[in-house]
Amino acid sequence: MRVLCPNFDREDALETIFDVPIPEEMFTSMGTSVSLRWQNMATWMRAQTSEKWTSPAVAKSYNELSFLLYVVGSPILPLQIQLDDSSARSIRNSSIESSTAKYIVQQYMAAIGGQQALNLVQSLCAIGQVKMSASEFHQGDETVKTRNKEETGGFVLWQKNPNLWCLELLVSGCKVISGSNGKISWRHSSNQLRPVTKGPPRPLRRFLQGLDPRSTGDLFLQAVCIGEKIINDEECFILKLDTSQSDLEAHANPKYEIIHHTIWGYFSQRSGLLVKFEDSRLLSVNGDNGDGIFWETSTESVIEDYRYVEGVNIAHSGKTSVTIFRYGEHSSNHKRQLEEKWKIEEVHFNVLGLNNDFFMPPSEFT
Repeated sequence: MRVLCPNFDREDALETIFDVPIPEEMFTSMGTSVSLRWQNMATWMRAQTSEKWTSPAVAKSYNELSFLLYVVGSPILPLQIQLDDSSARSIRNSSIESSTAKYIVQQYMAAIGGQQALNLVQSLCAIGQVKMSASEFHQGDETVKTRNKEETGGFVLWQKNPNLWCLELLVSGCKVISGSNGKISWRHSSNQLRPVTKGPPRPLRRFLQGLDPRSTGDLFLQAVCIGEKIINDEECFILKLDTSQSDLEAHANPKYEIIHHTIWGYFSQRSGLLVKFEDSRLLSVNGDNGDGIFWETSTESVIEDYRYVEGVNIAHSGKTSVTIFRYGEHSSNHKRQLEEKWKIEEVHFNVLGLNNDFFMPPSEFT
């Protein structure tokens, strides 16, 4: 991935560091020669102004791309992860399904490096690249043509705990910045002048795709084992967790209500590792005429390529598939499928100088 960019104003000046590294494939697509690619890169960087996003043609294209980045690139889960909950590890007075789940989580924690290795990790920085695509938009019996080519980009993740994190995601010229400072979470994109979403602190789903084993283990300590299933030729245990009603109510607002949210984890019986992470949520959105419109989102992440980084087993690639349904009594049914292929290029633990001020929200929220 490209990390440095030449200084286009002065040849003798230091190179510029990209906020988000650019995948080599994205850079190569910008021209037939290196010099032409850098010229096009410079033109593209200078064009990222607020006036650009007000153009109707540009706004339509990038609103579609923002939808991709929000739904599949930076989803936030409507729950709280209780860290180091020793009471949850006890199998006393637990059902068979619950105690079985706790035993599976213990095997998982051992498989990713053990508690001792995890206790040495105080912060995380990860750099990766993504390829995103979307199906045509199905509205009732009709198919609506949309922007469906594969989009390429990169991201940088910073984290100190599940409620203290920051994500910068750049895909085909559209950038999303999302974060949580332990008090509030937020998310906004480059083609919007102000942040558009705000809520209580919540974990970023991407961390639970093999990047943050400690939070993953703590999350599934509350789950129950509901059976077994073969995933990619691996026999797996299935752990299921329904988000509590109090968490759902805490993340609702006057515009919508989260009716239910469920998580499933598929843990390999052979290796003990998490090989698939799945969740589903149902939202009721208040329409302009007072009628409820329902949005159902189902997301599946296949997690692969585990490698040890400083004694911790981290997943380095995978694929996430999202299916979205919209329906209501006075609304035509909609269906859309999205996909993201992701790859982790670098993972660093215990980043020097990464303090809580780094995760402060935009000035509009302070």
